[in-house]
Amino acid sequence: MTTLLFFVLGLVALVAGAELLVRGASKLALSFGISPLVVGLTVVAFGTSAPEMAVSVQAALSGQVDIALGNVVGSNIFNVLFILGLSALIIPLLVARQLIRQEVPIMIGASLLLFALAWDGGLSRYDAALMFGLLLAYTVFLIWQSRRESKALAAEGTAETASGKSSWDNYWGVQVLLIAAGLALLVLGADWLVTAAITFAKQLGVSELVIGLTIVAAGTSMPEVATSIVAALRGERDIAVGNVVGSNTFNILGVLGLSGMVSPEGLSVAQSLLSFDIPVMIAVALACLPVFFTGNLIARWEGGVFLAYYAAYTTYLLLAAQQHDALSTFGVAMSTVVLPLTALTLIVVSWRAWRSSAVGKH
Repeated sequence: MTTLLFFVLGLVALVAGAELLVRGASKLALSFGISPLVVGLTVVAFGTSAPEMAVSVQAALSGQVDIALGNVVGSNIFNVLFILGLSALIIPLLVARQLIRQEVPIMIGASLLLFALAWDGGLSRYDAALMFGLLLAYTVFLIWQSRRESKALAAEGTAETASGKSSWDNYWGVQVLLIAAGLALLVLGADWLVTAAITFAKQLGVSELVIGLTIVAAGTSMPEVATSIVAALRGERDIAVGNVVGSNTFNILGVLGLSGMVSPEGLSVAQSLLSFDIPVMIAVALACLPVFFTGNLIARWEGGVFLAYYAAYTTYLLLAAQQHDALSTFGVAMSTVVLPLTALTLIVVSWRAWRSSAVGKH
């Protein structure tokens, strides 16, 4: 009964924290001349990834490396397939050109870098330091780029704020407090939720890696779920999408980077992660390009496809954990029918979108 209570309280805290974080972050964007997209990619994305950071660092220090790695890989898969899928079902998400041209390729690059560094079966402390250094450079570049490109937007926003009605959250001090309070609620809610979820999972006798890839990954991604959905409903679609892409990049470079740096012997990578879960994470990242490219919009049907794939991925993990008889049949059906059909559909839709764009220019 106590475990269920913590689970429910965690969900409530996450929703409240997400509302405060989105309100504060979107207002802060105007105050400092930083675009909402960059706020979503940095402040919101890094803030909502705080639970992943806390869980993975603690797991690395405790020697539970499978949970530390599974949490990040599982969260990245969950972020794209579940969060973007669910958000797009609620309201189709407009995708900024900067995401297609710059941020998604960076997310894909970070995923490929993880695969390359982990290929020898582990992430050394030097590998981790390299990843964390790249995150710092990426963040500085984003802020510099936004400040350079949005001077006109900043002037417009300042004029709008000055001429508009006075509001209690128009002051940057209040906005910072809103963000801080939102982050505190998100971290607290995620901690309660993950603790309860791990208790449920252990009662089912599931391995630490599967717990990390599913229960812990979904639990620590609840802030991203709440934040992206609230942002989409409030019309802050740049924050909704940028939050997911930024969180994925932060999870790989920041969370695994710091976890590997504090771990005395680095992070050993399970063979199953290298042979299945990390390739799935890379495939999911690559799938964003054609989906985002089709009209700069994540349509409802594309959101439905993402959700269906997350259900299939989770089903596969559970069948594999139990060595179920249906595992081989399920795997064959996915690899020979579902995946090729989806790939063909995305190629055709992308080609039509490109043709329409080319015709429109002429």
